[in-house]
Amino acid sequence: MNFQNKKPLTTGFLESVNLMYDRAVDLLDLPGDVAQTIKACNSTYEVQFSVRLRGKLHSFKGYRSVHSEHMEPAKGGIRYSIEVNKDEVEALAALMTYKCALVEAPFGGSKGGLIIDPTEWEDHEMEKITRRFAYELIKRDLINPSQNVPAPDMGTGEREMAWMADEYRRMNPTDMNACACVTGKPLNAGGIAGRTEATGRGVQYALQEFFRHADDVKAAGFDGSLDGKRVVVQGLGNVGYHAAKFLSEEDGSKIVGVVERDGAVFNPKGIDVEALKAHLVARQPLSSFPGVEFVEDGSLGLEYDCDILIPAACESVITYSNAHKVKARLIIEAANGPITADANDILVERGHTIIPDLFANAGGVTVSYFEWAKNISHIRFGRMQRRQEEARSRAFLEQLEAVLPNGVDPALKKKLECGAGEIDLVRSGLDDTMRAAYVAMREVRESHPNCPDMRTAAYMVAVRRIVGVMDHFTM
Repeated sequence: MNFQNKKPLTTGFLESVNLMYDRAVDLLDLPGDVAQTIKACNSTYEVQFSVRLRGKLHSFKGYRSVHSEHMEPAKGGIRYSIEVNKDEVEALAALMTYKCALVEAPFGGSKGGLIIDPTEWEDHEMEKITRRFAYELIKRDLINPSQNVPAPDMGTGEREMAWMADEYRRMNPTDMNACACVTGKPLNAGGIAGRTEATGRGVQYALQEFFRHADDVKAAGFDGSLDGKRVVVQGLGNVGYHAAKFLSEEDGSKIVGVVERDGAVFNPKGIDVEALKAHLVARQPLSSFPGVEFVEDGSLGLEYDCDILIPAACESVITYSNAHKVKARLIIEAANGPITADANDILVERGHTIIPDLFANAGGVTVSYFEWAKNISHIRFGRMQRRQEEARSRAFLEQLEAVLPNGVDPALKKKLECGAGEIDLVRSGLDDTMRAAYVAMREVRESHPNCPDMRTAAYMVAVRRIVGVMDHFTM
């Protein structure tokens, strides 16, 4: 088919998300009023505030969108970007609703954003801006441990979450669950081990689960495992870096390309992810990184010949105009909405396999759920059982060594004796979540003759679960 002569279906991120939702709902045959209730964004709060900086007032505009409160609290990140807009925030909030349902995190969907370029401001100025933005949201219960719980997103991180949590405590000094008002906090401020790596780790677990299903691997034109697979990562931020790091160090995959805003680098023999990340953190230009081929047009990286493409930066990078140029047989959406609805159609028709953002990007909210639960319970995971597990394992190994002529291998013994700490339990819980969600999508795709791809299956699973909640609790 000549895709260049095909009329585009969508023009925006929100429209694209809604179109994908509509396709799934059509296959579920829901009553129109129920389908519209789930689809509609409940509310979007738009705030404009001023902060005195550098001797004068500067105005800032932000949003907090609540897509669904079928379960509370609503959950979703806050991003800082000069490109933040209302439609983007509402699209991301909708994705959060469906994402939480897919991975069975007991939240509704929400999202926030502040129109700002963080690089233009000093750290102490960013703190003043963040605290004022948080104040505007807190006084309307748009930051609240039982109603709306933000997390980091593009342009924000542990630092911003700590400021927001502290602002909430100042305004609510008697709330014993104040620490649970946001997730993604530093460990010493109520965070959880493994949260920073969570989304990238979730991408790794999603790929591992994909490669456990021989039929899916064969359909994608592969055989074997992740070992040796050529990977291109678009965006070496938090998500892309951790996904690339874990896949190369633990699964034997070869990172052959990295795409950034100022270009792309390639090396068919593999790129040292740690060295490249250190190079970028030191604010060195991508073009000066040694031992790679550099191209100024970063978009060409999406078209590079590889096995797996990981778009891990922002939405709408694979569109109607470039989808027919993508060569990767498997695309896993580590970012939110990197493939538009019309690009998705082109890729599926051309035989590409897409692991959708609804699933692949869910590691962050899954571990955020664990952090929120930790804050609500007021106890660190592993604290009650770790030493008991060690004692039980040690007793078993002592009995085993008594009957084995050569004893137990020291390395194996050390591994078996160790009880599960917080990071072990977080990774175990995330791995289990990703496996269960993949199986749920796969079962729907295989059992429904008209389900065209994994993305539609993911929406179908999510919507079914939301309807199940509404049937029991909607008045």
